[in-house]
Amino acid sequence: MDSLTLEELNNADGEKFVAILGGIYESSPWVAERARSDRPFASIEDLHDRMSRAVEDASRERKLDLLRAHPDLAEGTEMTDASEEEQASAGLDELSREQYEAFQRLNETYRERFGFPFIMAVRGASPDAIQAAMERRIENSEAEEFRTALDQVHEIARLRLEELVS
Repeated sequence: MDSLTLEELNNADGEKFVAILGGIYESSPWVAERARSDRPFASIEDLHDRMSRAVEDASRERKLDLLRAHPDLAEGTEMTDASEEEQASAGLDELSREQYEAFQRLNETYRERFGFPFIMAVRGASPDAIQAAMERRIENSEAEEFRTALDQVHEIARLRLEELVS
């Protein structure tokens, strides 16, 4: 999608606002729906804060649904264009066979342990750094990892907003 200004976003009708920002939080347009009544936004940071607050104010189940909307890393399955681009920027679309198999094992172990996929703002990170983070975070408690995953979701959203809104 082409970049747009904050003013254009503030002036968009409610339906268009949600259509534009519905994917900022992975396949979860409800976040944009909740934030749209907070317009006008003074800055991208203000918009991100309001969208983050919409997530934080949601029920645990809604947050869990948001986490589960994210794809596994290096999976190669159907994913949003934004996720595909982010994973490619980290080289996850060009893994060696050994790296791919390691990611698959870690994805499976992580998902079994926590009930949602491993989430990390991977833009510009190396596959080795991502794998190390997976190995480290798999040792977290459930509560600690739920919080960490949500924090990463917010970071992904911030990066996506910065790319979309000029």
